[in-house]
Amino acid sequence: MSWYEVLVQQSINGLTRGSVFALVALGYTMVYGIIELINFAHGDVFMLGLVFSLLYFTLLGMAKTLHGWQLVTIIPLVFVATMVTTAVINASIDRIAYRPLRHATRLAPLITAIGVSFMLENTALVWKGPAPFPYPDIFPSIDILYDWLGWNSKIFLTTKDLVVIGVTIPLMLALQYFVTRTTWGKAMRATAQDRETAAAMGINVEKTILVTFLIGGALAGAAGMIQGMYYNIGQWYVGYQAGLRAFTAAVLGGIGNMPGAALGGLVIGFLSAWSDQYISPRWTNAVVFTILILVLVFRPHGLLGERTADKV
Repeated sequence: MSWYEVLVQQSINGLTRGSVFALVALGYTMVYGIIELINFAHGDVFMLGLVFSLLYFTLLGMAKTLHGWQLVTIIPLVFVATMVTTAVINASIDRIAYRPLRHATRLAPLITAIGVSFMLENTALVWKGPAPFPYPDIFPSIDILYDWLGWNSKIFLTTKDLVVIGVTIPLMLALQYFVTRTTWGKAMRATAQDRETAAAMGINVEKTILVTFLIGGALAGAAGMIQGMYYNIGQWYVGYQAGLRAFTAAVLGGIGNMPGAALGGLVIGFLSAWSDQYISPRWTNAVVFTILILVLVFRPHGLLGERTADKV
């Protein structure tokens, strides 16, 4: 491959990775914006999205590539089931582990979030075992440039790449519309700005927080299913790596800022892919965090974050 073909190929890879990171990062930034909690268990909810989607495909007897009516009915059905499952799990985590600590010091819910993360990881370890497990190649992988357009190119743009982008971008746009245009979205923004004032104005703060966790969990579940469909393999600790990158993306874009989280996810995706190609995969984390540190040195509130007044 020529240098520009390599660059284009890795940019495509970065776009697909970054789209998944962006979905997970949105859950991080939503929860932080509402209750100022870094939910370290969120990456493991992403992992559960992969595991539960695999369970649903198995229960439906789907173990090979789908075609025709199965492709347009089974996959959306499993998407919805997975998103509902992870939304309920995420909301349950809040009700059981975080809600009793609403008025505790910030360290208590932070430690609790780390504990919940370990619990979810070990549950998956017991359930699926320590070894990587296969995820069925459900979605057909077709080389669009060669098989559809007839271009004799060494660049691979597959239908799987398109489905990643075709699912993640509409979900991000739908979330942006929900937050900016709906009543619940306005309640979420008001609660994020000042919980006490929002409650005084008649907003049910606890319901708003519950909705936030439901949406964040649904997005993480969708990202987990996309991860499984794209790579066709799963591991019990996959949520740690994805969660780390997604949290980094949220901080890079501006923690608490949803467009910033989406942008941060894409930036991290491109940086990861380019680093894997041009430097070394073993140095990718170092490169990503070096860029993060440099950005935060010169722009402490992230790429799209804004300085806010301290609450007193």
